[in-house]
Amino acid sequence: MDESLEFIFFASGAGAFLLGVGATSWVRRLRDRARRPERPQPAGRPHLRLVPPSPPPAAASSPDAAEQLRCVTAAPFRARPLLSKPEARILRTAEAAIAERGLPWRVMAQVCLGEILASPSARAYAAISSKRVDLLLIDAASQPIAAIEYQGTGHYLGAAPAGDAVKKEALRRAGVRWIELTSEHRPHEVVREIDRLAAALGVERSRRAPEGPAAPAKE
Repeated sequence: MDESLEFIFFASGAGAFLLGVGATSWVRRLRDRARRPERPQPAGRPHLRLVPPSPPPAAASSPDAAEQLRCVTAAPFRARPLLSKPEARILRTAEAAIAERGLPWRVMAQVCLGEILASPSARAYAAISSKRVDLLLIDAASQPIAAIEYQGTGHYLGAAPAGDAVKKEALRRAGVRWIELTSEHRPHEVVREIDRLAAALGVERSRRAPEGPAAPAKE
């Protein structure tokens, strides 16, 4: 057999081999594509693909106790008054009036609403859980009776009135009364509010009330 025939046979065999390899690869690609689920394409835009949204960034985890201790150890602290001077005067006046009238109440200061209110609505509870009232009257069973809020001269600026509206409505729905005092209220007016509350709730005094208004303790 001459060299030309040998070359023809060799070329034919190599071509058949390469064709077989290519056909096998093509069949494999078709099979893989058939197994892969197709993503829906937007109508009228066949050249675009729907790309799934990227997951939101993970929320920063709160520092653990060791990190909190490290921060606290490295920072200075100082004690500060729980109440402002006007709030403290109202507290003393209310406590004196309650004691003189023998009412079974106590006055608490800077009470968080999340500690005295509950709601089946997680969103509603979150809206009030961190809000506070200046003073809170509670009965002998520690049940809230009335919130006392002191409104200073600059209280009605900004978002403070809206925040008070939220607190007031939540307390109203829970049956807790709201007493609002300003810098114009005098001690005898605070005592009068205590008397009005006792009368509205039908709470009897255990001792005879003094003739004059209760005077707050001197600073």
